[in-house]
Amino acid sequence: MSTDTGTVLITGPTRGLGRSAALAMAGRPAGERPDLLLVGRGGDALADTAGRARALGAVVHTVACDLSRLADVRAAAATARELLAAGAVRPLRALVANAGRMSADTREASADGYELTFAVNHLAHAQLIGDLLGSMATPGRIVLLGSNVYSANIWRRLLGVPEARWRDPVELARPATGTRSPGFQESGIAYANAKLAVLYYAHELQRHTAPGVNVTVFEPGWMPGTALSRDAPAVFQAMGRGLGRVPGVSTPRRSGPALASLALDEKWAGLRDGAFVVVDKVRQVRPVAQAPQRERRLWEATAQLLDGAKVSG
Repeated sequence: MSTDTGTVLITGPTRGLGRSAALAMAGRPAGERPDLLLVGRGGDALADTAGRARALGAVVHTVACDLSRLADVRAAAATARELLAAGAVRPLRALVANAGRMSADTREASADGYELTFAVNHLAHAQLIGDLLGSMATPGRIVLLGSNVYSANIWRRLLGVPEARWRDPVELARPATGTRSPGFQESGIAYANAKLAVLYYAHELQRHTAPGVNVTVFEPGWMPGTALSRDAPAVFQAMGRGLGRVPGVSTPRRSGPALASLALDEKWAGLRDGAFVVVDKVRQVRPVAQAPQRERRLWEATAQLLDGAKVSG
């Protein structure tokens, strides 16, 4: 990144992609190794990732946080600011919004009353980034975790993976009501909508970010069988684990170091404006993912939803 790799804050570092990325950062040579702020659910898994990263030589601080609770997210941001202000870690050079969730039931609500998939994938990170933008050093990077599922292709259609069905963000944030739909269609649509929101948010975030802080979106490739699908039916999870062994399918071991590279390496220093990186290559997003009016509306609605959560909390 620069002569001072500074500090990287990463959410969801306890398993899968996030854990692999955090350990890839910690395992870099001393002069290229960042300090780490690991933000995730408290417990043995977070402690284990931190311990392994410290054993590799990294300065590590853990911040326990349940991303489905915006009060937790605000507290985590406050803790990060305190650590930065006290000099416990070097300046914040990168924020990696890695954590994700795909709820199997779109009626399920976060602690703040928002649809859980949208709350964790989008609202939590919007809160965290908004609270930490003023603490970021330059040059700096914000990396959001995206996915190609927002738009269907022939392979996704064959597998029954639904594409996004965009609605006003306030509606997307509202949990479903009534009887749960059979199958996994509605939760898949909710996940695709949340990942389309990530792309819209990245584009608009760059317009609101100080010069020197670049925003990109990382797609790790298809990684079936990871913890993201922990709420899926057992048969779906078993199928994912089997597909994870197919040659060419991505794994955390492959995509984690690629995510670390996007956050740190000089080769990506010029990327900004929500550039979409699929593992290790920049790709063009489909036309539906470039929509300035939707992006502005998402920005406005996100602020309203986060403010509403503060009042209710």
